[in-house]
Amino acid sequence: MTTELRVRKIMTPDFVRLTRDVPIRRAVAQLVDQAASAAPVIDADDTLCGILTQKDCFGPVLEASYYQEWRGVVADFMTEGVVWVEAGQDVVGVAQTMMTSPHREFPVLENGKLVGLLSRAAVLAALSRAG
Repeated sequence: MTTELRVRKIMTPDFVRLTRDVPIRRAVAQLVDQAASAAPVIDADDTLCGILTQKDCFGPVLEASYYQEWRGVVADFMTEGVVWVEAGQDVVGVAQTMMTSPHREFPVLENGKLVGLLSRAAVLAALSRAG
């Protein structure tokens, strides 16, 4: 049964999305307000170009707390070279990738477009229910 489970069935279709030019202060606020650990960063044509994680935000937050001023935009702090998964991918295969990856959230693409976000927690929950 688990071999039939696809990413699109367990991904989160509603999630925080950012663009490169969003002020970092606003991006941090969005992550905090939505209790999100990461947000994919997209270009104007909805193409995935990076991801902003909570870890990426510590630098600008610490700097802002020290200097009492927020500086920079998402592009200055995001992680490029994003590891992503396909919506039609088998969840078992994704779980095997997650075992060796430091990432907690994976953008989900379908036909090259961002359609969801997949967390380790969602994969673990799905596999534990199916097994």
